[in-house]
Parts: sequence; C-alpha cells; structure tokens
Amino acid sequence: MTKSTTKKVSNIAMWGVLALLMFALAGFGVTGFGGSVRVVAEVGDQEVTTNAYARAIRQEQRNLQQQTGQALSLSDMQSFGIDRGVLARLIASAALDNETARLGISVGDAEVARQIASIPAFQGVDGTFDRDGYTFALRSAGLNEREFERQVRSETARDILQGAVLGGISPSSTFAELIANWEFETRDITLVTVTMADLDAGPLAPSADELQSHYDDNAATFTAPEARRIKVAWATPEQLLSTIDVPQTTLQELYEQRSDEFSQPPRVLAERLGFADRAAADAALAEMTAGTTTFDALVTERGLTLDDVDQGELAASDVSDAIAAALFASDEPGLVGPVDTDLGPAIYRVNAVLSATEVPLEDVADVLRAEYARDQARRVLSDAIPEIDDLLAAGATLDELAAETDLSVETIEWRQGDSDGIAGYDAFQLAAAAVQDGDFPEVLELSDGGVFAIELLEVIPPALPPLSDIEADVTASWVAASNAARVLEKATALADSDATLEDQGLETETIAGLARDGVLEGAPRALATQVFALEEGEVAAIAGPDATAFVVRVDRIVSADRSAPEVVQTVDALEQAILRGRAQDVFEAYGQAVQADAGLTVNQQAINAANASIGQGGL
Repeated sequence: MTKSTTKKVSNIAMWGVLALLMFALAGFGVTGFGGSVRVVAEVGDQEVTTNAYARAIRQEQRNLQQQTGQALSLSDMQSFGIDRGVLARLIASAALDNETARLGISVGDAEVARQIASIPAFQGVDGTFDRDGYTFALRSAGLNEREFERQVRSETARDILQGAVLGGISPSSTFAELIANWEFETRDITLVTVTMADLDAGPLAPSADELQSHYDDNAATFTAPEARRIKVAWATPEQLLSTIDVPQTTLQELYEQRSDEFSQPPRVLAERLGFADRAAADAALAEMTAGTTTFDALVTERGLTLDDVDQGELAASDVSDAIAAALFASDEPGLVGPVDTDLGPAIYRVNAVLSATEVPLEDVADVLRAEYARDQARRVLSDAIPEIDDLLAAGATLDELAAETDLSVETIEWRQGDSDGIAGYDAFQLAAAAVQDGDFPEVLELSDGGVFAIELLEVIPPALPPLSDIEADVTASWVAASNAARVLEKATALADSDATLEDQGLETETIAGLARDGVLEGAPRALATQVFALEEGEVAAIAGPDATAFVVRVDRIVSADRSAPEVVQTVDALEQAILRGRAQDVFEAYGQAVQADAGLTVNQQAINAANASIGQGGL
C-alpha cells in the first residue's frame, strides 16, 4: 500500500484506536500495588502515573466546561463514569506504548523537534519556533520539556504502529456501490386508482347478523375509554364580559391613546438611491428621464438590490422638511429629486401615495369595549384568587364556592382527547388526569386568565356500550370496512386479469422515477415501499385510504446513475463508514491481544488517593 493510503487509513482510525482499546481493556483485573501511590496502572513495562492521571482528569474537566458551559466536580464526573473513561484512555495509550517498545518502534530527535516546532502555540509572531514561549507554555500546563518531548515521541511512535496495523485495510467499493444503488434505484410505474365510483353498486347496508358480528369482532374499537366524572367550578374572562360596564369616557380615552392606530397622515411607499455628489445625481435623473436607463438598472449597477434601497412607508414626520416637500409634492408615483439628505444627494422613487386615514370612534367602539371588558374581567378573576383560596381552605364545597363567587359549577365526564368547554384547556386536562379521590380542590388558572377548581367524583372504567346505544357508529364502521374491502377486491380483479390495464379501458397514470421514499398524492406513504417489493412487469393491487385502492404495474426498474453527485457522495460516505467499521474490528482484536500479551494491573488504592487529592485541589 502507498504511503498516502496508509496515512489516510491511519487518520481515519486515529481517534478510534484509543476508544477501541478502552473497550478491549474494559475487563482488566484490579489488584493492589502495596503501599505505592505513584502509579495508578501498569501495562507491561509502561506506567500510568498519578500525575498523568490528575492532568488528564483536569483536562477533561476543562473540555467539558467549554462544551457545556458548566463546571463539573470530580464527584460529578464519577457519577457519569467519566473518570473511568479518562483512566481507560490512559491505559490504552500505555498499552500502545508498551507494544511500540516491544517492537522497537522509535522516533528520532529530529522528528520530535520538527513536530514540536510545527505546533502554533510554540511559534512566535514571525511563525518560527519560540524557545521561551515553548518553556513558558509547558510550565503553565504543569509539564517540563523532557516530559513533553517524551509524550511527543510516544505519540509519534503510536501513530506509526497504528499505520502498520491498519495499513492493509482498504474500503469496499463493491459493497458501498451495492447499497447506494439500492437507495437511489427508482421505478417507472403505471397507476390506476379504484374508488367506489368504479363498483357496480354503491355502499351496502349491513344485515342485523352482520352488524352484530362486526360489533363483536371489533369490541375493542367500540369500547369507551376510562372516564372521570368531575365536578368543576370555573369562570373565564369571556363569561364575565356581560357584567363589565365600560363608560363612554373610558372609550374616548382608549381611542385617544391609540390615535396613531386609528388616524394616519398621508404616506408614500418609496425607495432611495444615494449619489456621491449633486452632479452625479443630476446626470442619473437625466438618463432616467430620457429613458436611457432605469432606477432598477442603477440599483443593480451599484451591486444593490431593491430591498437595500427600500424605505417602506414614509410620512412627512419621518424625513426632513425639504425631503417631505419633495415626496408629497405630487399625488402620483414617480421619481423625486435629487434632494439633499444626511448621506448626500439622493433620488427617491415613489411607488405609491397613501392618503390620510381616520377611523371614527363609533367604528371601533365595539372592539375597544370588548378589549377593555376582557382585560377588566381578567383582573377581576385574578383579584378573586385569594378569596377563592380562603374559601376552599375553610372547607367550602365547589357548590358553595359558586354561590359566593363569579364561578359557575358543573359536572362532566372527561376522557382523554375531549376538547369541549373547559376540557379544551391544557391546564384542565393536566389537572383532570392527575386528580385523585379525596384530593382537596385548589384554585388553578387557565391560559386565557380564567380560574377553576375540580373535584373527582368517580372513575368510570372502560366499558363496551350496548349495540343499541351505538348502532349508528357500528353501522358507519361496517359500511367503511365493506367499502374498503369491495374496492380492494375490484382492484385485485383488475390486477389479476389477463388483459393489460390499457386493454381493460382503465384510466391510467404514468409515473417515472418513483423513489423509495416517494409519496404520491392521495396514496398511502407505504405505497412506494410496496411498489419496490414488486418485480419488473408485475401488477398488484394495493389498498389505499378512505375506500380507495390502487392497481400498480412496474414498467421499469431504473438503476442508480453512479455518476450523479448525490450517488458519488453516498458511495464515498459508505466506503469511509465501512473502512471505519473494519478498523474497529481489527483494533478490538488487537487490543485484546495487547492485554493478553502485556498484562494489566490497576492500583485502586492509588486511584482513590489521587481522586481524594484532586477533589481537594491537590496534585
């Protein structure tokens, strides 16, 4: 394999190596190291020191804080198993270091120096290696030069080992192309839609026996779900509107407060194009007047769009007196200017002139009255909450509560999915689902400012009503099922006929390029899946919604265009995924072999001591 291919494979597996070794080494044994706490683990001749473990834990804490914005303590990390992951990564690195040492893989001083000099953090402003900056950066990280250079040497040796292990792995183009062809394969089909109109007779009526049988066979469908009989005392702002008096003086005040909404001065819809000086503006206006150019063309020449020069609605108060005089000098759209602005000379294009408008109070009185009354009603109910709380705390029943306040009381049977009346409010639905027998009522608020309190009277278990009570529903269900079955039977007969769809005189629709995830109007989403199960030339009947069915003929199976960009992209992505999968398999086996050959020992006493010191800010 070429060097470039080996490097590519190495890069792909680079980050997967340690993770896979973590998995492969997950079953290591734990034994003591006597009284030593300097080393937390050993793999063969390689040690994982307490200092290395502490640095890795702190680095992981910094990484997590950058990612989440939250500082995690060591105990937090331990609760998520993050500390074990850090240790596993260190052990995986040590396992590779032991293997590189066993194989005699090493890196010279020149290569180590080259790699260190290429690290941006160690370079000066001129891009060259800065020895003082290098030393300072290492000391800030709690490292010395010798230790860091040893790490660089080890990491480079590990890269060489990774490349050697993965060097023989290559992507599988055949498998990737097979999957991509399956995904992008299409079908050309002929479609016939069959409905009730294609049957010899319309909907049928069930006999008594058929109705009873349908009722018995579909008992679960007709069983009423669990219901809760609930007493509720409630009121909404809408219910109190008729009790709120709105004086005429209040309406007048509201009208005046919103005068900008009901009374608007003359306005124009305009665009503005600025110029460097008056001469340039005059020349542009002359060209537009002569018809040798247009406002749109000048905008485009500037590299602008009409959105860039759009000024929206402008009233005289929005601009200077001079600009206002020019803009409102005419009642017709057109070019205006040049006029002086704070940004220099400009030409305006007026696209529309909007006359002044004024809506009299009598035209909006009903709207203002309703809005004010609704707001007052919300305030009334909000102010009543403490009183309602006191009454309930004193033991008042919901009936007594209704007698003492503006609330009304009713009893309802509530089921999940009900939306009539108070059941249409989310707050009520949550309360109704949660209330238990014996719970004391409490005042709760509705989304529109209303209030309510509830009491559970009875839980009614699911029950199948007598056929006589739901005969209309059962009949409708039988008719729907009968219609669907008859339509599908008709479609099946058409599909099984020896004559072609065209020879049968059917109205056909030809659809080219139907994809696996394609959707046809009026057809179920699963139609494409069923079509792709058919062979070329095969004809089949497929059930549809609402008493429809489809007769489908696969006219042609079209293979994917392997030169299409989306196919090429998918093949490349699949090849890389397959390559990563193979690398994972190789390194899982490799990690297990490393463990077996080198031997692994973990010093839990040292880990506990290191964790205690880290938690106290030590190490």
